[in-house]
Amino acid sequence: MSRRNVRQVTAPSPDFYAIDELLEPADIEIRDRVRAFCEQEVTPRINEYWDRAEFPFELVPKLAGLGIVGGTIEGYGCPGMSNVAAGLVAAELARCDGSVGTFNGVHSFLAMQSIAVLGSEEQRERFLPAMARLEKIGAFGLTEPKHGSDAVGLETSARRDGDTYVLNGQKKWIGNGSIADHVIIWARGEDGAVGGYVVETGGREGSLPGYEATVMTGKTALRAVWQAEITLTDVRVPVENKLAECHSFTDVSRMLDRTRYTVAWRALGLATASYELALAHALQREQFGQPIAGFQLVQDKLARMLAEITSMQLMCWRLSKLADAGRMTAAMASLAKMNHAAKARAIVADARDILGGDGILLEHHVARHHADMEAIFTFEGTDSVQALIVGRAITGLSAISGRKPAR
Repeated sequence: MSRRNVRQVTAPSPDFYAIDELLEPADIEIRDRVRAFCEQEVTPRINEYWDRAEFPFELVPKLAGLGIVGGTIEGYGCPGMSNVAAGLVAAELARCDGSVGTFNGVHSFLAMQSIAVLGSEEQRERFLPAMARLEKIGAFGLTEPKHGSDAVGLETSARRDGDTYVLNGQKKWIGNGSIADHVIIWARGEDGAVGGYVVETGGREGSLPGYEATVMTGKTALRAVWQAEITLTDVRVPVENKLAECHSFTDVSRMLDRTRYTVAWRALGLATASYELALAHALQREQFGQPIAGFQLVQDKLARMLAEITSMQLMCWRLSKLADAGRMTAAMASLAKMNHAAKARAIVADARDILGGDGILLEHHVARHHADMEAIFTFEGTDSVQALIVGRAITGLSAISGRKPAR
């Protein structure tokens, strides 16, 4: 067995405030099912994929067999789980590996939710069942080389030509974009309105004319999931593949709002894993004649890490309960993402410090979490943008556009 295949050793998952008592038995069953899968199938081998920057295709059918794909979507072969359960799934996958969590997040939430919420019944019936079985992989093509935080300014175009739409433009940072069968491309129509178009690429073996997806290389985070740069050159999409209920960028924003809460859960997952690993290491590692867990500086770090994780757990649970009740707002989701990404980033850094030199070796897993957290800190809205969304909600004034005041 190679050193990178060393089995992950962790302390018990923290539940300092007995938060499990707030969870429904069905939600706990889903969480524990995913946790067992991760411990048995993902952790023993993910470091090698991450090190080689390869996507673990072997895990896709196993993930399909878990019965979690599609998250909160009801029907069409999807589990229709609660938002709490969906959050727990996101946290458990991230606790194991950020790349696997990102793959499922893009597929189950961004791609499938777009079809479920903005598609017609015919489109849901046509696309979702195969996606729920992971026979077809989905991607969400919004970000462009010149438009990240200001995605509303997207330049990809869609022109009607008979019974097809012709798409032209570029996309960047598209998770699953090089392997997906169904890529939701957001493009501006001839009337200036943004619409969603399901581009059927044919998957890994496909050769859709005009669709070119290149895997981005040189990443230092989420190396085991592939993001792509996509070029669309006169790509023809059947009229019936335009999402029926998407009429403006406001609808696109709705999708981001609906999925952003799961990113907060994913930040919690990485923070939890890092805390567990740091505690286990501190109890085992001896220096100056005793375990380093007995030193004041280490205990101070561990106590503060646990305090942040506990507050994150409570915030995630409450946010998902509000989502289940239909009361979650965009600002609520942004507040959680902003808070959790920053707190998790600090927790992972402290864990890396507690592990000392071992903290930069993949075999101890914290190094991977430390790197992956940098991506989670940025995607689905940077820290600054999330703060401005919350600021707009509490002041009634928008500071996002950056427009200069009129002279």
